[in-house]
Amino acid sequence: MLTWMKRLVAGSAMALAIGSTGVMVTSPSFADEVKPAVSAPAAAAAAAPAAPALVPNKGDTAWLLVCTALVILMTLPGLALFYGGLTRSKNILSILVQCMVVFSLITVLWSIYGYSFAFTEGGAFIGGLDRLFLAGITPDSVAATFSKGIVVPEFVFMAFQAAFATITCCLIIGSFAERAKFSAILVFMVLWFTFSYLPIAHMVWFWPGPDDIKDAASLEAITARAGWLWQKGVLDFAGGTVVHINAAIAGLVGSFVIGKRIGYGKEAMKPHNLVYVMIGASLLWFGWFGFNAGSALEANGSAALAFVNTYLATAAAVLTWSFAEWVLKGKPSMLGAASGCVAGLVAITPAAGFVGPMGALAIGAAAGVVCLWGVTGLKKILGSDDSLDVFGVHGVGGILGALLTGVFADPALGGTGIWDYVANATAPDYSIASQLWIQSQGVITTLIWSGVVSFIAFKLIDIVIGLRVKEDEEREGLDISSHGESAYES
Repeated sequence: MLTWMKRLVAGSAMALAIGSTGVMVTSPSFADEVKPAVSAPAAAAAAAPAAPALVPNKGDTAWLLVCTALVILMTLPGLALFYGGLTRSKNILSILVQCMVVFSLITVLWSIYGYSFAFTEGGAFIGGLDRLFLAGITPDSVAATFSKGIVVPEFVFMAFQAAFATITCCLIIGSFAERAKFSAILVFMVLWFTFSYLPIAHMVWFWPGPDDIKDAASLEAITARAGWLWQKGVLDFAGGTVVHINAAIAGLVGSFVIGKRIGYGKEAMKPHNLVYVMIGASLLWFGWFGFNAGSALEANGSAALAFVNTYLATAAAVLTWSFAEWVLKGKPSMLGAASGCVAGLVAITPAAGFVGPMGALAIGAAAGVVCLWGVTGLKKILGSDDSLDVFGVHGVGGILGALLTGVFADPALGGTGIWDYVANATAPDYSIASQLWIQSQGVITTLIWSGVVSFIAFKLIDIVIGLRVKEDEEREGLDISSHGESAYES
């Protein structure tokens, strides 16, 4: 029965993915018994003595467990409070419910098929079936890291990546807050997670690990088994493309398809609780240390670099957003400081482990100004009712950060460069122009892929069950009309 359930889930998902995206994915046959990408290296040869099993370091394991909890904190309660405070008082509970239920939904889907499709071998665009229902994972299973001979427990790697998937999906809801049907949101999340998040995560982050790389030939063989954008050399330390651009374009598409809120542009739609906004942004900053520094997968110098860069870039973005707002509007606001905080976090995410501290300051400073334009000037140009400015902050900040990673990763500018696993040293021939083009390919691919998947999903849902609540329900507020309760009892 379990085998047939696996085949049913996998077959249905893959068929719809191929139909929706038009991409042909070649998966190995079951008889091949492909090793999961995150499993420990195989023994070198039958004739040679068996290599000793790799055992996770307890410090790395403890660090990644803590980082997983920090990323979960980013969504619940961090993002929920940040988004909830930005809405009108009659809709705060709807945001909180959406965050908690979507978080839980994606967690379950991740364990059933998401992890397998994202982080096992299959094709260049999607993974395989080896870990459906988390089959084969035991407390002794290990996952490769970015260092040869160092592994972490596969369970904690799986959970860490699950937390990334959950917050990515929850980010989207801010674009069409205060007007979408709860049922439509849930159906959309299932479709988008399956056909956008999983393929992008696989394309950008999947590789079999460094342990079998011995020479140029083995490096080429390992790279050929990786995700499509990994093969191209796209640098994304913690999710500039996979998380922020991916979610932001989906939200922007949704804001157009669902339409503007009733009274938008005519009625005041100010955040109802800036205290919640500040608390939420602060929790996001705190949890983001796990998000970025945890993406090193080890408690090492790379994690320390990502930690410091996250600290510095965010502070710089708070300052530049606040000072720019001060100049333009005459007064610096709490909303501006909190928005600058998130903008800096977003922009440094793809670069966190690749740039030096001064590069991080530059990226954060740029993000504060550019994302302020994203939520004002660009928003007017687009004419969208992106309720909580998801694209202006996460889309613009993610694109900026992904591109500037290509600049400031240059060792000449204090970055780490590209690691050569054959020479076990930094490659000597870093080219900013070449890496910028590679980074651009990652950005463009994510925008197109997620945009197309999102548009198709929204249109299908609108035809079948409808996307938007009735006008009287929207005016009453989603807290009462959708969930039957109020955040503030008189």
